[in-house]
Amino acid sequence: MEQQARPYRSVLYIPGSKERALEKAKTLPVDAIIFDLEDAVAMDEKEAARDLLAQSLKAGGYGARMKIVRINALDTAWGKADVAALKDAGADAVLLPKVNGSADVQALADMLGDMPIWAMMETPLGILNAAEIAAHPQLSGFVMGTNDLAKDLNSRFRADRLPMMASLQMCLLAARAHGVVAVDGVYNAFKDDEGLKGECDQGRDMGFDGKTLIHPAQIAVANAAFAPSEAEVELARRQIDAFEAAEAAGQGVAVVDGKIVENLHIVTARQTLAKAEAISALEG
Repeated sequence: MEQQARPYRSVLYIPGSKERALEKAKTLPVDAIIFDLEDAVAMDEKEAARDLLAQSLKAGGYGARMKIVRINALDTAWGKADVAALKDAGADAVLLPKVNGSADVQALADMLGDMPIWAMMETPLGILNAAEIAAHPQLSGFVMGTNDLAKDLNSRFRADRLPMMASLQMCLLAARAHGVVAVDGVYNAFKDDEGLKGECDQGRDMGFDGKTLIHPAQIAVANAAFAPSEAEVELARRQIDAFEAAEAAGQGVAVVDGKIVENLHIVTARQTLAKAEAISALEG
């Protein structure tokens, strides 16, 4: 299981075939990187990208950023070779595309050893089996593949993402039931900061841990949206102080800003502080 305090505010896709992008990623203020060998790499570049990525990961330099490799699906001509080349290259997890059920996760686990596995949640069958996938003991993270999902659903783009809501919430429920990280899908208009902020705010309010990104220009917006604000940190501290004082006086609840504070609020408050501290450590 992933440590939920670890930040996943910004999760940037980097093509495994682009040497300059792989080098630049070492300097970007992202919480996690998805080194992509699947959609971002042309078929005639797959093998060269695999070798380049393995060399880059072994060389290191990515600091505390979470390093996730998205391999090609295991039923393609490249998937199994991706696993063989990259399982010992220094990545923190392997991201499997087009996961339809826990059997897909197990097939990768059989090849990978005990390395953490993340799942692309991007097919109708995968969404329907989200709880079963999240329950796999080696599964550590969900990444929403909203573009592929929209294609399969034949749904239209809407700023409110109403056609995506059931799928997003099913995956969130499954992730939270089994202690799995859940990262929201990409926002395609990488020059539209206002639209990106709206979608980040929506994903954060739903409960996602962060946002997958397709361009470095999106990092600052995602980092701000998914980090606890100064006001949230200050409120969390006051809630904890008030509740501890109430407990010391033999009371089970406290009142802060005219609102009841119970133990469940303190759990959330402590999580807020832990996340803020983890972000500070990462950025420091």
